Amino acid sequence: MQDFFVSIYLWLKIGHVIFMVFWLAGLFMLPRQCIYILDHAPGSEGEAKWAERMGKLRTIILTPSLLVVWVLGLAMAYTMGFFSSGWLHAKLTLVLVLSGYHGWLVAQSKKMARGERPLSEKTLRMIGEVPGLLLVLIVALVYLKPF
Repeated sequence: MQDFFVSIYLWLKIGHVIFMVFWLAGLFMLPRQCIYILDHAPGSEGEAKWAERMGKLRTIILTPSLLVVWVLGLAMAYTMGFFSSGWLHAKLTLVLVLSGYHGWLVAQSKKMARGERPLSEKTLRMIGEVPGLLLVLIVALVYLKPF
């Protein structure tokens, strides 16, 4: 079975990177959409439109991309026997943090779609930077493999 994965390793890697880009793009977009919904009163037509857009972003891009990134990433790690690499453990820890952020952000966006306003515009702008910071650390670990 591992021979099969070795033969398709580059395809696994290509898919992993492509879906990582989709996932991160969605994580950059969702806080921005949450900011836009703040301009509309709960129950208004404008809020309903932004709630629909946020729902589509979550179900069409964010969650499927998250799942594909995890599946392909774990398949690559299995293929190359990286589970004993310290840098991979650090990367997986950061990806777990990013996945937790994803889940938290999805929950916040669902609250906002229901008319609740748990986060201010300033908070949304600040948390919108989290994926970028984690991306820098993750990419550095992948390319530098410091340990």
